[in-house]
Amino acid sequence: MKSKICGISDSKTLKYLIAHSNPPQYIGFIVNYPKSKRFVEHAKLKELLKIDKNNSKYVAVLVQPDKYILEEIKDLPFDYYQIYDCTPDEIKFIIEKYDRKIIVAITVKSQNDIVKYMDYNQYADVVLFDSKGYEKSLSFDHQLIKNLKIDKELMLAGNIQVDDNFKNYKEIADIIDISGGLETSGLKDISKINFFLKKIKQINDEN
Repeated sequence: MKSKICGISDSKTLKYLIAHSNPPQYIGFIVNYPKSKRFVEHAKLKELLKIDKNNSKYVAVLVQPDKYILEEIKDLPFDYYQIYDCTPDEIKFIIEKYDRKIIVAITVKSQNDIVKYMDYNQYADVVLFDSKGYEKSLSFDHQLIKNLKIDKELMLAGNIQVDDNFKNYKEIADIIDISGGLETSGLKDISKINFFLKKIKQINDEN
């Protein structure tokens, strides 16, 4: 099981993640969604991304990105673009123009939302199933995707908490994406991050 920690907005937390003995495979930054308290202004983002990512991958979280924001971030060291609310053609354009790997985010409220991934499957390197809440850390019924047979890595998000049973998640997904569950009073909590990363390692070591 791989891990993604999202909503990083300060250098102290970022350096801690990268230096951890079991660092997350993916580290996400909220690039163009000011409604989120985890949003990072462009000037600050540029400074944050100067920190060497070592073995982790940097992910730009983008909600309906326009050409302006795509041009603004094109030279930043992002490995993946995690994209919400774009059409398949828009994602195809982004891949062809900017040559990034793509995490296609499918927001789920009901079973009808699950099948939408099929429209994007040819363009996705990873398919993320998330809640409809965006910045609000809402949940959705993870059982909706339990029996999904998909030929891409599957990422799971949506109000995941550090004390959840991660063995259940491992039956469903390849990658766990967590953000608010690692916060105390709205700020990333180093002790929760450490607990989460150790928990992921423990589950992987049991195999």
